[in-house]
Amino acid sequence: MSDESGTGRRAAHLALDAPTAARLLAVLPAVAERTVTAITAEVPAYSGTLTGQMRAKIENAVRIALGTFLQLVGRPQAAADPSTPLAPALEAAYALGSGEARSGRSMDALLAAYRVGARVAWREVSTTTVRAGLAATTVAELAELMFAYIDELSAASVAGHADELASVGRARQRYLERLAQQLLAGEAEDVLRRSAARADWPPPQTLTVVLLPRSGLRTVLTALSPQTLESGEDVPGTEPAEELAVLLVPDVHGGRRRQLARMLRGHRAVLGPARPWHRVAGSYERAARALSLGLPHDDADAPLDTERHLARLLLSTDPEALADLRAQVLEPFAALPPATAHRLAETLRAWLLHQGRRDDVAAALFVHPQTVRYRMAQVRELYGDRLLDPQTVLDLTLALAVLPPEEGG
Repeated sequence: MSDESGTGRRAAHLALDAPTAARLLAVLPAVAERTVTAITAEVPAYSGTLTGQMRAKIENAVRIALGTFLQLVGRPQAAADPSTPLAPALEAAYALGSGEARSGRSMDALLAAYRVGARVAWREVSTTTVRAGLAATTVAELAELMFAYIDELSAASVAGHADELASVGRARQRYLERLAQQLLAGEAEDVLRRSAARADWPPPQTLTVVLLPRSGLRTVLTALSPQTLESGEDVPGTEPAEELAVLLVPDVHGGRRRQLARMLRGHRAVLGPARPWHRVAGSYERAARALSLGLPHDDADAPLDTERHLARLLLSTDPEALADLRAQVLEPFAALPPATAHRLAETLRAWLLHQGRRDDVAAALFVHPQTVRYRMAQVRELYGDRLLDPQTVLDLTLALAVLPPEEGG
């Protein structure tokens, strides 16, 4: 911080005589004590905190600040003299603002303290200078200069406070990003707890992964808990151009899940399951798989809720096993013309799902019940007693749960 400040330059044109400067220096201890007393009484944030050793430190800081000011106005060459102590005073004010930020306090209390201090200090200084016989114009200039000096100290404290917050904020953001990466990677719980403590992030009961385009990210984040984590993880199976964000939302299980789904309407989001916070990697994997499968949304605006597609997700875990099962249990249809095989497989699927209720099967297929009877007679001829075997029924239900398009899906 440079000595070439407005206060320093203007002080060069207002030099107090030596006796007046000496009188002001003599009252500094009393002024400092009265200033701290006034701050304690008038600024609630400091009430009861400025006691003992802390009070002594603050009184000393006030004496240094006022002493610096008196040195400025007591030396004709203050602005040009490199030894002018304004820079150390500004650095101390900067450190004071940084300390307030580290203590978790806003600048409101400190700025109020500056205002109270300026008022009390000026009352004492003006009384001393008037008694010393200073001209009214000189006293007025001294007042203007003193309040300009207080403004410079306040500005230095504000800068220190802002820089400290920015530094702490950047560090915490890095810790939070690291924690999100570790959560999605499925790190051990003890590792995650240490990272959460380092990031000052209280672990919730559950976390739920939400995937959504980054174009809507800011809007969504404003409606979510401030403890929501964001990861820059690339979602497998998606194009980079999609620019998807990965959010880890705390404690939206149970009824709150429906509220989250309503809030995500219109954002083309994918909603994973709620999981214990340290096992959220499973929620991420399921949401990513649902996205890669292209599962349908319940309606155009609603998010894709993976909880509504569990059977399809289950069947997608081993596509080759599903294909082998389908080929095995549908082998009786293999010798039929493709169109016939398709009709019979479609009818068998509906028959299994509707538990053999012919009218319901017919309604589902938009055919006459007699058509259902005819087709099922063909199926029974091909399968025989196997349709009465529980294991065969289970295999057929799984194989026909999701028919590929070429097979009549």
